[in-house]
Amino acid sequence: MTLRKALATGLSLGLLGLVLGLAAVTVVVPKLAGATPLTVLTTSMRPHLPPGTLLVVRPRPVDQIRIGDVVTYEPRPNDPTLVSHRVVGITTSTDGTRVFTVRGDANAEADPPVRARQIRAVLWYSVPWLGWVNEAVNGHWRRVAVPVGAGLCFAYAGWMFLGALVRGARRRPV
Repeated sequence: MTLRKALATGLSLGLLGLVLGLAAVTVVVPKLAGATPLTVLTTSMRPHLPPGTLLVVRPRPVDQIRIGDVVTYEPRPNDPTLVSHRVVGITTSTDGTRVFTVRGDANAEADPPVRARQIRAVLWYSVPWLGWVNEAVNGHWRRVAVPVGAGLCFAYAGWMFLGALVRGARRRPV
């Protein structure tokens, strides 16, 4: 095997491993665990969770949420917008329900009080920069990213197939 062929094979396997690893981190593991991948879009959680960070959140009983946890909550009823901020205080209201004080790491002031019913999930793990991939595959870029990615994969497969045909034709006696 020539050095060039070994490098090409190594690069191909490396890229395949990278794509499979990204798929596992962003799609497979969250689905198996009942978690949801989200992307940080603002600077409110800097420096720990900068924009473009992939957050994988999963439900947790509210009585198990502690100060320091990053929670994802729905700030307004029937609004799909979600906010992920750190719990900085927990109190109990007069009716016995828990009320959370949350704040973005980069924010000087806390958000309005968050009731237990507003909390959707708690941060399970995060991966820097991978959120942009998640946005491309699941967000408004999906119409472009998926066909382009598939086209690149087919083009690469065609390139490899044609290369194998050419190498095979060169080896055959005339």
